Amino acid sequence: MLWYAIKLLVLLPLIGLLAWGCLVLARRVQDGAGRNGGSRSLRVVETMMLSPTQRLAVIAFHDREILVAATRQGLTRLAEAPARQDFAEIAAETPEP
Repeated sequence: MLWYAIKLLVLLPLIGLLAWGCLVLARRVQDGAGRNGGSRSLRVVETMMLSPTQRLAVIAFHDREILVAATRQGLTRLAEAPARQDFAEIAAETPEP
C-alpha cells in the first residue's frame, strides 16, 4: 500500500505536467502555423454557433465579406458585401468630443 501511495505522489504530478506541456506546445504550434510571410487573402472575420451542427461565418476575401452557413452537409453562401473598414481605421476617423 505504501508503494502505491509513493507511485501516486510521484506520477500524478508528472502526468499533469506532461499534459500542461502538451497544451502549451499545441498552442505555440497553432500560433506559428497562422503566420505566413506574405499577406493573406482569406481570413475568418467572425463565427457564430447556431446549433451544435450549424454555424455562421463571415469570411473576408479580396475586399469582400461573404456570409457562409456551415453544416454537416457543407457550406452555403448566404450573402456578400463590400468589406468593412477595420476598427482601428474607424476609430481614427471619428473626431473626439
